[in-house]
Amino acid sequence: MNLKQMVGIEAAKYVEDGMIVGLGTGSTAKFMVDEIGRRVKKEGLSIVGVTTSKETEKQALALGIPLKSIDEVPYVDLTIDGADEISADFQGIKGGGAALLFEKIVATYSKKCIWIVDKSKMVDDLGAFPLPVEVVPYGSRQLVHLFEEKG
Repeated sequence: MNLKQMVGIEAAKYVEDGMIVGLGTGSTAKFMVDEIGRRVKKEGLSIVGVTTSKETEKQALALGIPLKSIDEVPYVDLTIDGADEISADFQGIKGGGAALLFEKIVATYSKKCIWIVDKSKMVDDLGAFPLPVEVVPYGSRQLVHLFEEKG
């Protein structure tokens, strides 16, 4: 069993019956979703998943995890997702992958978030790669102003 699989399985232990769970995206989150699917099937775990990507939605549906969109739930109890980099003081960067906007929306409505990473995500200094910024039309001018102010 590799480290990504180990942390994915361990993180799934934090999911409790009756929760609304944000299901993250990526190579480590895939193992967590697999484990939650196993628990739904084998243990009768009753949850509702809110996915952060079409990829995770497809995986969760194939595993029998009941899903709703973020607009169909009042909040998310717990979101479990990977991170791209974690510094020694446990600051982190997300958003290096394709699910940037959906991951942030689901996390915003979550009471708790768990980032699951293996040692390959640990860095001395954050920012080893360019971080994309996804902008939707609504509020985009405000965002541009913030970028101009911050330089």
